Amino acid sequence: MKKSALQKARAAYQPKLPIVLTGAVKAVTGNPTESVADQDEIKKLFPNTYGLPELKFEKNSTPAPNKPINVGVILSGGQAPGGHNVICGLFDGIKKIHRDSRLFGFLMGPGGFVDHKYIELTAPIIDEYRNTGGFDIIGSGRTKLEKEDQFDKGLEILKELDIKALIIIGGDDSNTNAAVLAEYYKKINAGVQVIGCPKTIDGDLKNDQIETSFGFDTATKVYSEVIGNVQRDCNSAKKYWHFIKLMGRSASHIALECALQTQPNVCIISEEVESKNQTLQDVVNYIADTVARRAAEGNNFGTVLIPEGLIEFIPAVKKLIAELNDLLAAKAEEFAAAGDAAEQRQWVIGQLSAENAATYESLPLGVARQLTLDRDPHGNVQVSLIETEKLLSEMVAKRLQVMAEEGNYVGKFAALHHFFGYEGRCADPSNFDADYCYALGFNAACLINAGVTGYMSSVRNLVKPSVQWIAGGIPITMMMNMERRNGELKPVIQKALVRLDGAPFQKFASQRADWALNTCYVYPGPIQYFGPAEVCDQPSMTLRYEHQSK
Repeated sequence: MKKSALQKARAAYQPKLPIVLTGAVKAVTGNPTESVADQDEIKKLFPNTYGLPELKFEKNSTPAPNKPINVGVILSGGQAPGGHNVICGLFDGIKKIHRDSRLFGFLMGPGGFVDHKYIELTAPIIDEYRNTGGFDIIGSGRTKLEKEDQFDKGLEILKELDIKALIIIGGDDSNTNAAVLAEYYKKINAGVQVIGCPKTIDGDLKNDQIETSFGFDTATKVYSEVIGNVQRDCNSAKKYWHFIKLMGRSASHIALECALQTQPNVCIISEEVESKNQTLQDVVNYIADTVARRAAEGNNFGTVLIPEGLIEFIPAVKKLIAELNDLLAAKAEEFAAAGDAAEQRQWVIGQLSAENAATYESLPLGVARQLTLDRDPHGNVQVSLIETEKLLSEMVAKRLQVMAEEGNYVGKFAALHHFFGYEGRCADPSNFDADYCYALGFNAACLINAGVTGYMSSVRNLVKPSVQWIAGGIPITMMMNMERRNGELKPVIQKALVRLDGAPFQKFASQRADWALNTCYVYPGPIQYFGPAEVCDQPSMTLRYEHQSK
């Protein structure tokens, strides 16, 4: 495989480990834990893995002799920069336990685990993928692990390969599946440990122990570079408004981080829209007012950042989607048989409550239609397919026409549209993500050696130099609550949304009025891998502001 000059240089980079993981370690147990909500229900569903203590690794002066161990690894869900380094860290970690330990990768996600499709990951393979982006070492998939026959089928290959531990690298849903799998294997005494690793560029898998999910740092730096490029073009041509939708199907962490890095004229935060009970028209009016104010200063250009999941956070639309989810889960065949798109629309209107039917009818036809189309495997609306950036720009244009007729707007409005999503998911990891991911994988090997199951690899103190990071593990059940999925209440890891009282949002809110009227653009430039630490090794601004507030 031909490699670029950067790929060759990057392969030589040696990720930095927390100092505690560089020698023999011992696991120190903390207090018992409980779930973030719905404690009785979660405890009932996870009787064997609920209430486990937090773990912290410390130096061990007397290392114990260890035996070889066979480990399996699964990449689950969407790609995120650094996944390869998690696997590399895991490989090096189990080889440190014993040089004869072996690592098996299940191909194309959980489906490969169930269907017994795998490869052994040997040193020559691993070395080809160090510090690279993507998940192509074994591929990923979105098969949900939730049924006992899947667990039993997977157990067959685990026994055949003598695998004693399974690492699932994924987001909130994938790690929920890891918790369910750990509980089942513990219940039947399968002798298999299950450990999770926190992956998602969306940034919504976090809490006090999981300070950030891996991939968020790299993806937001990639998006911010391109946003900066667009803003420089915008400030050069001075005649376009750029509406930029950013990946992040639920929380607005990506949009907020990119706003902090690039200082656009407008950034919508979905959680604020919901908190203020705003309508779609309220959002449009806010953007249009900003356009008009800048036009009055002679500036007929600007940038608007829009989180991918915005439509779901508008309270009236959120109520509508909740009813649609239940309706389509219960009557999917009846909906499909209703006829063409127009007839299906009328069928939906006839099935909905009066309030939600009115909301549905008020939406543009294309958006309303999209809300009834295929769900993802978790029963969610596929919001990335809704062109929210075009919807908003069209509504802003109409609003500006009305304002012009009223004498409240004099200017020219021309919109361009962008969606930055897949461009950031497989980028070569930043130094931060390269180090963090390697540490997560190496730490997972330590959790295996500690004999625990149902835990997530946790590396904290991330704004400090990596040698000072704190390594350990937290029970996955600690992060869980009950949520409605496909019409049923299910245990899931609670998504971490943008906190409106948190330091990152407060910093943004204190400056956005200035950014709106004035042209305060910042141009971050591309990710730097070589050079001074203040250029190459900085964590996200979100992490920095969160730690400053503690």
